[in-house]
Amino acid sequence: MTPMLKQYTSIRKSLPADALLFFRLGDFYELFMDDAKEAAGLLGVALTKRNGMSMCGVPHHAAESYIGKLVKAGKRVAIAEQVGEVKPGKIVHREVTQIISAGTVNDLNLLDQNRNNFLASIYFSNRRYGLAALDLTTGHFRIAEFTVIEELEDELSRLSPSELIYSDEQNEKFEHIDENAIPYESYSFLKDEAEEGLLEHFGTHSLDGFGCAGMGSGISAAGGVYHYVTTTLRRNVNHIRRLSVYQPNAHVLIDASSARNLDLVEHRIGRQHTLLGALDRTKTPMGARKLRTWILNPLRDANTITSRHDLIASLVSSPFQLSKIRDSLSEVRDIERTVGRLSGGSGNARDLQALSKSILAIPEAKDHLTALDGGSLASELITRMREFEDLVALLESSIADEPSATLKDGGMFRDGYNEQLDELRGASTEGKQWIAQLQSEEAERTGIKSLKIKYNNVFGYFIEITKANLANVPDDYTRKQTTSNAERFITPALKEVENKILGADERAKQLEYDEFLKVRDKTLESLDELQGTADAIAEIDVLVSLSETARLFAYCRPKISNGKKLKIIEGRHPVLDQSTVDEKFVPNDAELNADGTRLIILTGPNMAGKSTYIRQVALLTLMAQIGSFVPAKSAEIGLVDRIFTRVGASDDLARGQSTFMVEMNETALILNNATESSLVILDEIGRGTATFDGLSIAWAVAEHLHDKIGCRTLFATHYHELTALSESRKGVGNANVAVREHNDKIIFLRKIVEGSADRSYGIQVARLAGLPPEIIERSKSILAHLEETSARPKDEKSKKRPTKKITKKKAPKQLPESQAPQLNLFN
Repeated sequence: MTPMLKQYTSIRKSLPADALLFFRLGDFYELFMDDAKEAAGLLGVALTKRNGMSMCGVPHHAAESYIGKLVKAGKRVAIAEQVGEVKPGKIVHREVTQIISAGTVNDLNLLDQNRNNFLASIYFSNRRYGLAALDLTTGHFRIAEFTVIEELEDELSRLSPSELIYSDEQNEKFEHIDENAIPYESYSFLKDEAEEGLLEHFGTHSLDGFGCAGMGSGISAAGGVYHYVTTTLRRNVNHIRRLSVYQPNAHVLIDASSARNLDLVEHRIGRQHTLLGALDRTKTPMGARKLRTWILNPLRDANTITSRHDLIASLVSSPFQLSKIRDSLSEVRDIERTVGRLSGGSGNARDLQALSKSILAIPEAKDHLTALDGGSLASELITRMREFEDLVALLESSIADEPSATLKDGGMFRDGYNEQLDELRGASTEGKQWIAQLQSEEAERTGIKSLKIKYNNVFGYFIEITKANLANVPDDYTRKQTTSNAERFITPALKEVENKILGADERAKQLEYDEFLKVRDKTLESLDELQGTADAIAEIDVLVSLSETARLFAYCRPKISNGKKLKIIEGRHPVLDQSTVDEKFVPNDAELNADGTRLIILTGPNMAGKSTYIRQVALLTLMAQIGSFVPAKSAEIGLVDRIFTRVGASDDLARGQSTFMVEMNETALILNNATESSLVILDEIGRGTATFDGLSIAWAVAEHLHDKIGCRTLFATHYHELTALSESRKGVGNANVAVREHNDKIIFLRKIVEGSADRSYGIQVARLAGLPPEIIERSKSILAHLEETSARPKDEKSKKRPTKKITKKKAPKQLPESQAPQLNLFN
């Protein structure tokens, strides 16, 4: 085994088994043996053999794109760089500088700029589930704790981590929690070990100052992810300056299925069909990420919400200032990730240039924001934005207009910035001019018009003469190499000038690299202030985006209260209001009040708009509580603590659950967790089973929500029998979607009106869907027969009471009467 192969094998043994090793050899990264076999197929590169050993390679300058392919395929990639000086006859020293995984990618071309790239860690201890989430690209590091695993799963759904680790001692508890989950060394999750690592990193004597007091499982999770990133993946985390605590009680809790049902940030067709797509007019990647976070985590504090409304109101009423701030923000790059790259050691001169341009846009945005009467929030944001005059002056005077993307090839600094660099560049330029002149003189002296002076990394500068002209070569030329079509020569004078040029070039490149490190370090002295400014800009960007949306689509400012009233006048669905083309969206009112009508039974035909309406109410409530204006004529929103939706269903084959079981699980979640302050949206409860079973469950669920929980509820159903609940309960109201019937056809009016629908118009909708006429006619006959032989269930309260007192058996409470057998059509 050769010394190089021994070195490779030694490094390979120190890595995780699933990592692929990129081994630097000159201008290539090479992979060997099993790594080569696996990577060649994923990368589409040639697999070769040398001395019976499989190998493949990629150019180092194009490595990022190849690494990206492997990471997207779920692989981790270890980078072994040449770190020692190259000495003739000796093998160069190499070591693994970093391991790149899905959660630690920092190439901006491989990242979605509109969402965080979290690497998460989970741990269970003392009957609590700890969660830590780290975005290495932005420096965000947060922890949380939950009492039940469902809440942990909901938060993981909101974070959507690219990578998830857990203690290998808790494999049975967590191995199925997420497809990206992998076990990791258990000792790194031990509380003492975890706390010691975090204290050393933050340079503090306690984590209580971050709000982590008593959060044992959360600290363990944070320690686990910190150890994984710094030890196994070997990443620099100097830009991680704070540990924030996520407080579930400060936010409206939205479980994973509800977020999915409401299409908050994802939709199977595309982002434009989500609430995020409708509201996102941000100008910066930081703002886009923060808006996504706001939508998934609405607020419950009236004061914070009101302060956002105050600033949006000022922006909407000052369209000139709004436009100018948006123009300024359009010049801002991704400061968070740029600073993260620079701090992590992967940044280059282009990152410094992008940072400079971003900082230059701050004063103008700040001036226009100051000109507004935006209230306390505007004043706070203005204070948080720094202008960095000295740093801008340094970057503007040093970095070239079009700097090189690499650090070792020069071309990063302006002429005039460094006197020594200018001298070296001058010597190199003069030498190259001398060579150009020499080529002209030698062509004339020898009479060989095709004579060229060229350069390569092996021979340096040489004179190339085609074979047809070899008879004219002077005696003072020394032959260096023969090629298929020409021969290459050198002269003593050419070699002398080459030494001057190459010496100057190499010294200039090294000097530029040293100067880059100085400028980068000087920039990172303002790391905390840059991160704080970036966060303030992101918040301004979100508020400006919400203001622009409100201006474009005539949104109103909602009135926020701590009461239980929810009243919307002429509300519109925020997504459909923007995307509806063929017809104008029909606005609708909604009113729910814990002290009045708190549960509305909504009936009407399929396709009439029931689901759209109930989702619309939930979305407008959510928008109000992120601090946005809402698409309505007016709105009064009593703050909610949770939003539950049970809309539509599909089976979960992975967990072996039928459609009906999924529906019941979601309904159970609502009934077990909803409070008086919650907003509940239910659509078609019980439709996945037999008619009587479904009706019975729907009836009991509606009663429980009204009688026991008392929350504000919209209940869309085709069980018209449920409308009888309004006769026995004053807090239940009926509404239906108006339709017009003409010649046995229906026209959807999309308007919500009081009262219950008299029928579901299912056969008419079937006709619209294109069912064959004979099916439609047969359906009518069957329907007529069923309607003749079935009886409507009655509330126990509406039955006539017997005059004689019954003592033996207590009457059941408000149950629907049994109907004719479900299969009586076939009696």
